[in-house]
Amino acid sequence: MGGKFEYYKDKSGKYRFRLKSSNGQVIAVSEAYNSKDACMNGIESVKKNAASAQVVEVEG
Repeated sequence: MGGKFEYYKDKSGKYRFRLKSSNGQVIAVSEAYNSKDACMNGIESVKKNAASAQVVEVEG
């Protein structure tokens, strides 16, 4: 089985999602969204953009 997105309501009633790897480890967590639809749009954006995203080093 591959990874999966889980969405949920946080303690303040906002929607969030997390991306879990196939072994169940959380590998990404979203910002808070005011609606379920906005949360679903966030998931779709990650699905669409992550595969082609550049990897860059940021030095602090």
